[in-house]
Amino acid sequence: MPLDRPDLATQAPMRVDLQVIADMIQPGSRVLDIGCGDGALLEYLVHFKQVDGRGIELSQAGVNACVSHGLPVIQGDADTDLKDYPSDAFDYAVLSQTLQATRDPRRVLQQLVRIGKRAIVSFPNFGCWKVRLHLSRHGRMPVTAALPEKWYNTPNIHLCTILDFVELCQEIGIYIERGIAFAAGGKSWPIRSKRAANLMSEQGLFLLRRR
Repeated sequence: MPLDRPDLATQAPMRVDLQVIADMIQPGSRVLDIGCGDGALLEYLVHFKQVDGRGIELSQAGVNACVSHGLPVIQGDADTDLKDYPSDAFDYAVLSQTLQATRDPRRVLQQLVRIGKRAIVSFPNFGCWKVRLHLSRHGRMPVTAALPEKWYNTPNIHLCTILDFVELCQEIGIYIERGIAFAAGGKSWPIRSKRAANLMSEQGLFLLRRR
């Protein structure tokens, strides 16, 4: 049974990066949202873009929140469970603010572009000037809006910069169709200069496909 469509005016606003991801996805597409959290993006896509959406979430609390909203989400791990999906099973595989928390980011990226005709990936940029300045001034791991946890309780185990990410994509044969940089407050702009984006942005978001 389809979910009742909520009133757009009463829909809680999403994070700016999630709205940009939603705008990239064509209506009626097949979408797998990996690390979908409480299902905010997936719920929006199902209701307002009529996607055939599925989700994977590691935390039981996140799965429970999604299921309570009628979303088809299962508990799973991006590092171990993506291999079970057939190739080209989805039009888009989405991994938002999760890549840095995986044990094998390289393998996860390869799986994303295998199971999705396109992949959308976002992550905090450790090359941002705020991070560099904090390290140079204080000599301690920074805490920012994009990296809000202390070093000892963060889920992030493979932090990278935009330049690192672009280099990895080139290394493993992934084509970057589009890149968007985000600064504090949600301001965003298309990535034309990778080095400028690496310095100025707190987050990077990329639309990817196999070569």
